Amino acid sequence: MVPPEHYFSASPGGDLVLRRISVHLAGRDLELTTSNGIFSPERVDVGTQVLLGNVPTPPPGGHLLDLGCGWGPIALTLAIESPHSTVWAVDVNQRALDLVRHNAAALGLHNVNAVTPDDVPADISFMTVWSNPPIRVGKNELHGMLLHWLPRLEPEADAWIVVQRNLGSDSLHRWLQAELPEGFAVTRAATSKGFRVLRVRHR
Repeated sequence: MVPPEHYFSASPGGDLVLRRISVHLAGRDLELTTSNGIFSPERVDVGTQVLLGNVPTPPPGGHLLDLGCGWGPIALTLAIESPHSTVWAVDVNQRALDLVRHNAAALGLHNVNAVTPDDVPADISFMTVWSNPPIRVGKNELHGMLLHWLPRLEPEADAWIVVQRNLGSDSLHRWLQAELPEGFAVTRAATSKGFRVLRVRHR
């Protein structure tokens, strides 16, 4: 069934309907706000759960990126676990960005910047990237997105990307290894619940 609006739309249609959900992030039980017109508003989706269960503790400082942030479970986890960092929560969906800002404020997190891709300064590079990317935007959009952001990893830094196996995780792995600049290595870090976690290392 195709939803009436795509969560990767910049401005979802339909009246805003907020909801409160209970989630477990960064070792905490939290009450957060989501809405219609975004990805997985009822819960932390399985792919994100797999990612968060298979990444190391984030760097203690610097710029950290959640690419395709949705309502913010990854960005909020980064901000809680790395309070001295600056977390960039990037999405095209304005409703999702508003929810990230709301949830970060409700949790007293002042280190989250929820912005569109164009609002991230071009000279910023990242100590880590965590992403459950929007696979369904299409291969060209996805490839363009990853080739734009992953080369902005700092040297000796890692990106962690979760992709469903039956949505092309293994072909994406091969494509990234072929297309990323010299000095980047792609490995499979974990497999769980039908998802792969890919690690992209800037050596």
